Amino acid sequence: MDSLAVVLLAVFSAGYLVLAGADVGVGMLLPWLGRDQRERRLVIASFAPFFLGNEVWLVAAAGLVAGAFPGLEHGLLEELYPLFAVLLFGWVVRDMGLWLRGRVDAAVWRGVWDAAIVAGSWALALAWGSVLGSVLAGGGLGVGSVAGLPLAVLFAWHGAGFVRWRLPVGLAERAGRVPSRYGLSALVMAGAPVVAGVQVEWSEVVAEGAGLTMTVVVTVVVLPLLLASQALVWWTFRGRVESPSYL
Repeated sequence: MDSLAVVLLAVFSAGYLVLAGADVGVGMLLPWLGRDQRERRLVIASFAPFFLGNEVWLVAAAGLVAGAFPGLEHGLLEELYPLFAVLLFGWVVRDMGLWLRGRVDAAVWRGVWDAAIVAGSWALALAWGSVLGSVLAGGGLGVGSVAGLPLAVLFAWHGAGFVRWRLPVGLAERAGRVPSRYGLSALVMAGAPVVAGVQVEWSEVVAEGAGLTMTVVVTVVVLPLLLASQALVWWTFRGRVESPSYL
């Protein structure tokens, strides 16, 4: 059962980094991809239908860690609490920017929330890069912070690959200046948590008894539902974006 729990955590972690990692990367590149208000609206529209569903993967992964690997949860929060504080702050700021930027038709208002999207996206990328770097290096906060910046660049690279097939041709050509392919960057993003997981002593952090069993069973039930809903959304909004979205 514990082996199945590890596999499930790898799936949910990889799913989050592949799907939501593209959203984060696009947000990091927003000032470069969108030179004026119309272009920025199209850039945001490229991932607007997906970002809430993508975040569900993180919620599911966090629930799995809490239920199946309490030792890992305790260790990460104890050693890397500042990074998770930055991560949560960046998540809130970025999502506030996405929801609020279109609520008032004023250039200053939109500029403030566009800046929030960019700042929140960079905070998320740096925080996740530092967390992964800490786990990979087997060190604490200092080691992870050093590794955070180069790993954060992967998010921007991944986002550039994503918008190459989502944006209109002109904007896609701008993104094409970054040598990135979404399929390749997706493999790299999916591999990051798997490689980091090799460094974890799973037998020392796994739960025991009914708690582990119940967590795994619930996760197994939820996974196909999440995959089906994600596939439906991606099929519905496939193709290039030609007009702004509700955001």
